[in-house]
Amino acid sequence: MKNISQGSGFMKTDEFREWGHTMVDWMADYLDDVGRYPVKSNNEPGATTAVLEKSPPRAPEPMEHIWRDFQDVILPGITHWQHPRFFAYFPANSSRPSVLAEMLTATLAAQCMSWETSPAATELETKMVEWLREMIGLPDRFVGSIQDTASTATLSAVLAARERATDGAANTEGLGGPNRRTVYCSAEAHSSVDKAVRIAGIGSDNLRKIPVTEDLAMDADLLRLEIERDIENGSVPICVVGTLGTTGASGFDSLKEVGAVCRDFGVWFHVDAAWAGSALVLEEYRWMIEGIDAVDSFVFNPHKWLFTNFDCSVLYVKNEMEYLRTFALTPEYLKTRRDDAVINYRDYGIQLGRRFRALKLWFVLRRFGVDEIKRKIGDHIEWSHRVAAEISFHKDFEVLRAPVLSLFCFRFKPEGSSEAQLDGLNERLLHAVNDSGDLYVTHTRYNGHYAIRFVVGQTETTEADVVRGWDRIREIASNLA
Repeated sequence: MKNISQGSGFMKTDEFREWGHTMVDWMADYLDDVGRYPVKSNNEPGATTAVLEKSPPRAPEPMEHIWRDFQDVILPGITHWQHPRFFAYFPANSSRPSVLAEMLTATLAAQCMSWETSPAATELETKMVEWLREMIGLPDRFVGSIQDTASTATLSAVLAARERATDGAANTEGLGGPNRRTVYCSAEAHSSVDKAVRIAGIGSDNLRKIPVTEDLAMDADLLRLEIERDIENGSVPICVVGTLGTTGASGFDSLKEVGAVCRDFGVWFHVDAAWAGSALVLEEYRWMIEGIDAVDSFVFNPHKWLFTNFDCSVLYVKNEMEYLRTFALTPEYLKTRRDDAVINYRDYGIQLGRRFRALKLWFVLRRFGVDEIKRKIGDHIEWSHRVAAEISFHKDFEVLRAPVLSLFCFRFKPEGSSEAQLDGLNERLLHAVNDSGDLYVTHTRYNGHYAIRFVVGQTETTEADVVRGWDRIREIASNLA
């Protein structure tokens, strides 16, 4: 390859085209062969920093050097989230149509804050959130917008709840006054709720974590008692955050039961369905949103389980005008002659600057089609149930939390082991499994026990990958025992 970048920092079209072809070829090979990499990077802390230059280069560097260093310095420190045996956390899956759309998005480099700044981006976003709303069975009155992550969407919901409770005064006067504002979630809710109440000025001391039932659902009766107690003590309840598919062990709050409490007290009800929401494309899982009429806002992440590159989170709100009162702010330099006739998505959340995220959704939904999306998600759920059943029959393993969707929790429990030994033994098993490079799993605590989480959901995962993952766990465990 000609070294045509020497002497100039500005990349000419011919060089761009040549390196573009080189990198697309590499990308295609990577997506075909990602399974040959260790799933989790085994770099020690500081390994990448140690080989990076201390200061930026003064002169342009050839692309050959940059590309070589990408492969030699960066790749060894990458955990491969698109690996077919990535069973950790929740998936952040991708797909070839989504990658292609991201390339176009990067090339266009549009800033999609307003209709004026890119009309097609705004109108495509409107259509995509409508398509998704239909796909997951939400009522038509819910209006959506694309956010970066569910954490931002949950913060936006808490802010909207704060403004409802203060009749807009918090935005203009701040959070003064004698009354505390309180927010509620289950003890299993994601830490993004904790972060949201801090950023929104509510304060961690005013977040109430409600105990869960045996099935990991928020106890609606205890929620009611907690709200009543706060009111008696002079506090103002403003928001309840329910969860569909909690991160630790996949609990599901009852929208009907929690929603009834919220309705009785006039409290904003936000639902975090970041991972599990994608499974609503399957009609047999629509039980998750029974009681949706009581919900004020609902978020799910296509970038988790809908084959769309990170970041892409969709927030739906029931009362659009009430929500907009929290965020809409139009200085003179952002006013346009069409504002009264169009949607400006900068008013639908925290960010002013917005990426063209709708394009990758459009590519994914059209290239896959709804039926193929349903088939793939259904397969993930079925394979998870099968391997969990196999684990439950093994004399040296125990399933602690059976899968509802495609997440379950288990532990290694060899005969003769005491409870005092099991936490340490399972932690050693987890590290040995991940250090093997064959698969990647993470842990949680379930009923006080150290538990290994196993989540099926990667785009290219097959049933053979799931079986191989379980075989490898069993093999490594036998050596530890």
